[in-house]
Amino acid sequence: MKNFSLVIAIVLLFQPCLASDNFTLYLVRHAEKETENKNPALTQCGKERARQLAVLLSTANIKSIYSTSYQRTLSTAAPLSNKKNIAIKNYDPKQLEQLSLHLKQRKENALIVGHSNTTPQLTQLLSQQEVVNISEKEYQRLYQVQFIEGNTLLTQLKQPHSCSHNK
Repeated sequence: MKNFSLVIAIVLLFQPCLASDNFTLYLVRHAEKETENKNPALTQCGKERARQLAVLLSTANIKSIYSTSYQRTLSTAAPLSNKKNIAIKNYDPKQLEQLSLHLKQRKENALIVGHSNTTPQLTQLLSQQEVVNISEKEYQRLYQVQFIEGNTLLTQLKQPHSCSHNK
């Protein structure tokens, strides 16, 4: 019985250390955007998708939110940022390797909002698994990269919200 108590004490002592190495990253492309200019806003559908994303991730214990500096990515991240009172950190989409290293070093749950050409690339860097490109018309993909006891698990999810047309 004494040895069993010692084992329990050791497990409880080291559990916080092990748990702190476990974290999850969520990566999405920005929501649906207007088409008329170089730095477009979100469409009504895109705004709805961004609000839904905030609801989906509201219980995910998100500690950081990252976005490129474009209006469409910041607007996609904003509802969760506002809901959790977390400032959005900007990142350079041309520096994905550095961002990948930073996220792995931080070891905290985070949302990363990017673009159709960078989100799969970043997901691949983080997960060390092949990730296919997404089309310019695809907005529903949500990547979940879990880091659990030194292993990486990639899950590709599909947000349920869809629009029959851009408003």
